[in-house]
Amino acid sequence: MSGEIGFIGLGNMGGRMTARLIEKGHAVIGYDLRPGLAGELGARPASSVAEVAEAAGIVLLSLPDSHVVEAVAGGAGGLIAHAREGQVVVDLSTSAPESTRAIHGELAARGVAYLDAGISGGAAAADKGALTLMVGGAEDALERARPVLEGFSARIFYCGASGSGHTAKLLNNFLNAVSLSATAEVMVAGKKAGLDLDTLLAIINASSGVNFASLNRFPKIVHGDYLRGGLTNSLMMKDVTLYADLVASLGVSSVNASGPLAAFGLAIGLGYADEISNTVVDAIGDVSGGVRLHPADDDLPSPGDEGGERDA
Repeated sequence: MSGEIGFIGLGNMGGRMTARLIEKGHAVIGYDLRPGLAGELGARPASSVAEVAEAAGIVLLSLPDSHVVEAVAGGAGGLIAHAREGQVVVDLSTSAPESTRAIHGELAARGVAYLDAGISGGAAAADKGALTLMVGGAEDALERARPVLEGFSARIFYCGASGSGHTAKLLNNFLNAVSLSATAEVMVAGKKAGLDLDTLLAIINASSGVNFASLNRFPKIVHGDYLRGGLTNSLMMKDVTLYADLVASLGVSSVNASGPLAAFGLAIGLGYADEISNTVVDAIGDVSGGVRLHPADDDLPSPGDEGGERDA
């Protein structure tokens, strides 16, 4: 098979992973709905999903959700129709495990291995080639794909059978959503209470409230840097909804899902849908008296106000 690596979905994360592969000397054939994007990254442009499937021995997907993955996989021009025995397809999206297992079965019937590889670390880790991967599917297929995956990751965890990687990703993302939305609420309260936010963060990070958002996000956000380029509020809401569906199917009572569902739903309702999920703090601030953590942001209008569009 061709030594080229196929990459479908060259957006926020896919583009970064493609760039890391090319930096490591891999030849990449890329496809995205946006014309010219593959060439800008240094990949050989493909005109269709089918062209990628026919050219590459290993095909990577980085797509918004299961519905898009299913559309790329199915149909006359999709991966399933054009896949060849011995190929490995790796889904780096955040997808519903049930959908993942269904696609796995269809590809397995054609002799194609399908790995679900949830990723964690966001845009910053992708830029450094230091993502964390949690992988489900056949372990021998992971070993075949490992040299490629190591081109943009620092840690790879094998989770088990098909769907287990995406399951682990949803569990992790739910905790991410809880810590981000809860810390955002606390920071807005701290601001309204007149506390120095750097001091408040130092207290939290030396105490039992410490979490990823308090350590890595809010020290930047309180100074006006929202770390743009990561997961949007819409995608975060999608992940939390997938988590709620997953635990319901497992018979687990989700007593904590209401918080992030409310917080990111609020953000979407107030016009922050396509903004980085860190702006959930501004949505909470909007309904708490127009609070902004950083003084320079105090007079900025909300997205729903005239002139209130923020950079994506």
